[in-house]
Amino acid sequence: MFEAVEELVSEYAELEKQLADPAVHADQRRARELNRRYAELTPILAAYRAWKQCGEDIETARELAADPSDPAAGEFAAELRELERQQEELAERLRMLLLPRDPSDDKDVILEIKAGEGGDESALFAGDLLRMYLRYAERVGWKTEILHATESDLGGYKDVQVAVKARGTVEPGQGVWSRLKYEGGVHRVQRVPVTESQGRIHTSAAGVLVMPEAEEVEVEINPNDLRIDVYRSSGPGGQSVNTTDSAVRITHLPTGIVVTCQNEKSQLQNKEQALRILRARLLAAAQEEAEREAADARRSQVRTVDRSERVRTYNFPENRISDHRVGYKAYNLDQVLDGELDPVIQACVDADSAAKLAAAQAGRATP
Repeated sequence: MFEAVEELVSEYAELEKQLADPAVHADQRRARELNRRYAELTPILAAYRAWKQCGEDIETARELAADPSDPAAGEFAAELRELERQQEELAERLRMLLLPRDPSDDKDVILEIKAGEGGDESALFAGDLLRMYLRYAERVGWKTEILHATESDLGGYKDVQVAVKARGTVEPGQGVWSRLKYEGGVHRVQRVPVTESQGRIHTSAAGVLVMPEAEEVEVEINPNDLRIDVYRSSGPGGQSVNTTDSAVRITHLPTGIVVTCQNEKSQLQNKEQALRILRARLLAAAQEEAEREAADARRSQVRTVDRSERVRTYNFPENRISDHRVGYKAYNLDQVLDGELDPVIQACVDADSAAKLAAAQAGRATP
């Protein structure tokens, strides 16, 4: 059992040797990669050593409990049962740690919310979703930055892009993407719109797309592949808004991806923000293509913002939130919209882990 971990033990020792070499740290990118891998393996090796030690303790307790002449044999028998329970817990933890990891789990994200069916009501719901994610980020200590937003007439959002970043050093597998990647999809709302005079409940939808933010070294953009247009910003007004050509539209000619940005006062700042979004979209497209070629089904996010393609429903009259992918249901919608999103996300994390564990066990059982 866990024979594959022995290979990781050797890799871990080699990593320690390399990281102790001052020459390695002259290449910062290489040093970061080694440190990241070292951090990934550390909890696996700790769990493996604890599991092995527990196994040795079990053998000792079993021998002592089997000696009828020892007056403490009964105590050792009780200790044996406790050690066997601990060993199973350690084995389960180690099995979970050995599951295939999403290589993007440590990354920050760019999250896009787009209004869909439902007109003004959908745009208002998009605004509710944005506030929910901003409050959730605040609760868990992440930084947020709105990169681009197109507001609706009633105060909602036709579309909005926000960068979500972790603060400080991130534990392996605990980055922003590891939690927010489950938010991608069509979110459906059922409530009485502010524009409804008869008190009837309407259903509308907004789409959420979550992309790991790409570093410049991950996605190379040829300047010759870009068409950059500048134009006058539109919006409520203010200094430098509607008075200068500060808004930027970037078209990536090979893929046809178009990104616009007008939130900042300067054309240069808007260009940098637009390039961040473009890099994230190109990385997401490249990852999707690579996984499609490998026949590895990627969790679908937003194909069309259609109410029938829902992943989650927010029912205001019943104060109910339902995640249709994992069967999660709770009657605390008001708290979730105030940022208490962890239980909903954890249900998706647990379901994902269980599916991976079942697949791994099925693979081991196949002759």
